[in-house]
Amino acid sequence: MSIAITGSIATDHLMTFPGRIADQLLADRLDHVSLSFLVDTLEIRDGGVAANIAYGLAGLGHRPLLVGAVGADFHPYGQRLAERGVDVSAVHTSTTRHTARFLCTTDQDGNQIASFYPGAMTEASAVDLADILRSHGGIDLVHIGADDPAAMLRHTRTCLTHGLRFIADPSQQLARLDGEEIRELVDGANHLFTNEYEHGLLLAKTGWTQAEVLMRVGTWVTTLGEKGSRIERATDPALDVPAVPAATVADPTGVGDAFRAGYLASLTKGQDAVTCARVGSALAALALSSVGTQTYTASPSHLGDLLKAAYDADVPAITDLPSGGEPA
Repeated sequence: MSIAITGSIATDHLMTFPGRIADQLLADRLDHVSLSFLVDTLEIRDGGVAANIAYGLAGLGHRPLLVGAVGADFHPYGQRLAERGVDVSAVHTSTTRHTARFLCTTDQDGNQIASFYPGAMTEASAVDLADILRSHGGIDLVHIGADDPAAMLRHTRTCLTHGLRFIADPSQQLARLDGEEIRELVDGANHLFTNEYEHGLLLAKTGWTQAEVLMRVGTWVTTLGEKGSRIERATDPALDVPAVPAATVADPTGVGDAFRAGYLASLTKGQDAVTCARVGSALAALALSSVGTQTYTASPSHLGDLLKAAYDADVPAITDLPSGGEPA
């Protein structure tokens, strides 16, 4: 099964603050916050939700089609993704804007304050997914991740028009989107991804009950951080899948994207939702142990060890690598 990954492509500026962000917030001054954090480290890394997910998929031998908008400065980054195995031929390059920037400060408890400059991502709405799918052919599943809101809506409409299975993953854009837009993005999705906070925000902004959401999507997957993930369907009891413990906790940025990559790798191989979530958790654990969103490495043997240790389960068929093979 071939998959297209749409969404943001960005450069991450990741900083670490040695204290606790919460300690700097005064309860009686929250209406007028003016803070500056002296950080210890700065890492400049490749990022963006779509590129992060594509990176994870490619590391397992898949060849995802990346769909998004970037600036002329993207060439070295694009080369690295292509060498990894990502198809970047459908990426739109702006002639006037830089690739998007994500600036994030993480404290010693893993709490984060972040800003996102969209840059070339504002041109993503000009990307015609229908034309891309016609020219590439054989795409069976489309992941619609956080992107320019108009692009997300356009991609969703294209999938519905052409009868394509799609995954709704509005994530960070839930804060920007209104209820009507969110309802359109979600309705008819094969899968819906949120984290625990976004789960509640989606319900609040759409005005739907949880049961009403589940009537409109095939499977709702909610990531719960160190508690793992929850799988919900209209006709089945909710299932909680424990997380895979990380060897070390280095950087939480992009962990959710790695979870999605592992989940999708398993989904494209026809695995059940629990197996998909377990593989997602294993890949997330690897990402959590690395600084940056595209620095971890994964292999079938390593994933197999993690799955065996966490769930006493054998590694399922999740890769497009030859039997026993390892990614380059």
